[in-house]
Amino acid sequence: MSLAIFDLDNTLLSCDSDHAWGEFLVEQGAVDAEAYRRANDAFLSDYREGRLDLEAYLAMALKPLTEHGDEQLKAWHQQFMASRIEPHILARGEELLAWHRRRGDFLLIVTATNRFITGPIAERLGVDDLIAVEIERKNGRYTGKLEGVPSYREGKVTRINAWLEAQPRLTLDDAWFYSDSINDRFLLEEVPNPVAVDPDDQLRALAVEREWRVVSLRD
Repeated sequence: MSLAIFDLDNTLLSCDSDHAWGEFLVEQGAVDAEAYRRANDAFLSDYREGRLDLEAYLAMALKPLTEHGDEQLKAWHQQFMASRIEPHILARGEELLAWHRRRGDFLLIVTATNRFITGPIAERLGVDDLIAVEIERKNGRYTGKLEGVPSYREGKVTRINAWLEAQPRLTLDDAWFYSDSINDRFLLEEVPNPVAVDPDDQLRALAVEREWRVVSLRD
């Protein structure tokens, strides 16, 4: 059994689920539309350039979760899945997951987006496990604070290695990792089968330099 690791946003999805959730909140009137959209767009641009201030971004992005109870959040997420995620699930991404499944590989998504957003998406895609940014909960509510190391940039390597300690049958020795983003270069460098998927310009240049495989899952 090999380990097949997948980034989520703009890899298996043709969108960024974190940014899409922000747009969804604007549509619901749950945030100040103009200010939130401006900040959400700016943070996405910073992420794409590999210079995101994660702490500042999460302070904004997690605040709405602290202001509403689970019943409202669950209802919103169901609408979000239908309107913002299902149309962006890539058919060729699902085919790739199926190919690894037939090989008997263990399918793992590792994402810099939080578990509230990505948990239902990972379940929908039928992967075996998910590593995501974890959010603290107290008294049945989100606090807006992080738990543990965020799975972002080098943090993905840290989280994967910690996760592997509880997985005696799995290693990175024959692992695959699929990603679109230069932010994931650190984990791509750790696996023998790195694959750049519809990569951004910086990752494409690195993939060409390192002779990594480059593929497209877009139609």
